[in-house]
Amino acid sequence: MKSFVALCACLALASHACAARAETGDDFADVCRASSSYDLTVSPDALVFDRGAPSPRRVEWRGGALRVDGTRVALDTEGADRFAMFDRELRALVPRVKTVAGQGVDRVMATLRAQVDALSPSPDAHAQVEHRLKRTEDSLRQRIARSTSTRDWQPETLEAEAESALADVADVLAQDTGRRSVQAALDGDVQSALALPAQAGDLAAQLRPKIERRLRELRPQVAALCPSVRRLAELQDGLRDARGKPLDLVSIDAR
Repeated sequence: MKSFVALCACLALASHACAARAETGDDFADVCRASSSYDLTVSPDALVFDRGAPSPRRVEWRGGALRVDGTRVALDTEGADRFAMFDRELRALVPRVKTVAGQGVDRVMATLRAQVDALSPSPDAHAQVEHRLKRTEDSLRQRIARSTSTRDWQPETLEAEAESALADVADVLAQDTGRRSVQAALDGDVQSALALPAQAGDLAAQLRPKIERRLRELRPQVAALCPSVRRLAELQDGLRDARGKPLDLVSIDAR
């Protein structure tokens, strides 16, 4: 799904960061039955909805004026009032979405750190991993704070970034585990020498169910956004372009 509520995709980013596939975006669509085919950019003076197809491809609300695919659309008083209210209520929703996103980052990073601690890495490896986790966490939080567009959260780009970050952490842990396993073998502790690599195993596989459980804890917070999203759908219902075609900025599945 798209629309500004898709900033919740930062939760999906966090899950991708540990190679989990928690379906946060799908959860939102499931909980709120809300979707949009547009990307949305929110600037101080405008809302811009755009998509590749079908038309209308670009809907811009700026300074009390509506333009659709570059053409000014005349609105009656009721239509102008509704779009102005849509603007206000959408802007009020943005910080609430970012708060939920931040809570998702909290849960994911806590789960990652707990998994690292369970592997009991050496102090040096632990410090290296923590440095990398902190860098990733700071980047996520800054990205959430700065974000003004759903284009900041394109899944393919986020997944590539997250997999790179995870691989970096996993490499440090694998090297540390390997060294400790060899040392255990040299010390005659065959059991530990065999157990250490097994404990490290596939970091992503171990983390996936844990991350999914932690992100599912956010469903009530996501559900609390639903009335506001449904309100947006109500406000834009009936708004049309110059040729009478519905804008359909937000859709609610009535199932």
